[in-house]
Amino acid sequence: MTSRQNLLGIAAITLTSILWGTTGTAATFAPDAGPLAIGSAALGIGGLLQALIAIPSIRQALPALRANANSVILGAFAVAIYPLAFYSSMHYAGVAIGSVVSLASAPLASGLLERYLEKRRLSLWWMLSASLGALGSAMLCVSRMGDTEGSAETTALGVGLGLIAGFTYASYSWVAHHLMELRIPRAASMGAVFGCGGLLLMPVLLVTGAPLIATREAFLVATYMALIPMFLGYVLFGFGLARVPASTATTITLTEPAVAAILAVAIVGETLTPLGWVGLATIGTTLIILALAPTNNRAQGLPS
Repeated sequence: MTSRQNLLGIAAITLTSILWGTTGTAATFAPDAGPLAIGSAALGIGGLLQALIAIPSIRQALPALRANANSVILGAFAVAIYPLAFYSSMHYAGVAIGSVVSLASAPLASGLLERYLEKRRLSLWWMLSASLGALGSAMLCVSRMGDTEGSAETTALGVGLGLIAGFTYASYSWVAHHLMELRIPRAASMGAVFGCGGLLLMPVLLVTGAPLIATREAFLVATYMALIPMFLGYVLFGFGLARVPASTATTITLTEPAVAAILAVAIVGETLTPLGWVGLATIGTTLIILALAPTNNRAQGLPS
């Protein structure tokens, strides 16, 4: 894997994080829609679109996908659980704490999956960047804890759901990368995992999704989140996963809460304390380290 391919992967996942970082602000324009409706619409529809554009590739790779059906099923359930846990975490603990816990726990989970399932050695540079990213996210979280109005019990529930979101996010990222390492093309790997996950989310959307079509604003929010952050975002995410390990990808997406915080300041009118700005700078340092330093056994020539 050349440094140019590594940088392309980092750039694609960074852009993904920017798109994902807009979801919290977008959701404020559909206040009557619950977290289950938002999550199932965003990743459910986005996942089905992933499968739709990947149909030719999935057909060609069908024997290989069938041979690895257990991995596909595992990834699909992780895809289905993630948005429900993630948006519910933000609902109970607040956008800042929910997003930070969900995303800051994912690199650790990814690193453990690679270490114990693939026997990969985690590089010191990755451990440094993951630690700095988690530290920066924690600073950002602490600086915005005043935004949370819920009780200690609901906040604790949100944190627990955030940990579930982080683990499932790391799980489907690892599964997609693992399928690519087995020489299954990127489109087929992502399409199969996210398409099956999208199907699992459809019953949830049918039960909870009425508020998303009740008003024009809510419908536009659901459409935007499904097409841009989720569909386009995961196309870019798959491109990046073919070029960097899952642990590196999940570390890069620690920039999402930073983007969400900046948008909250610029659009929603929230304020950020000096500690929050230091947190943003620390997260930026994480990206610089990942771009310039060796990562964990970079993916070698994965099919794209």
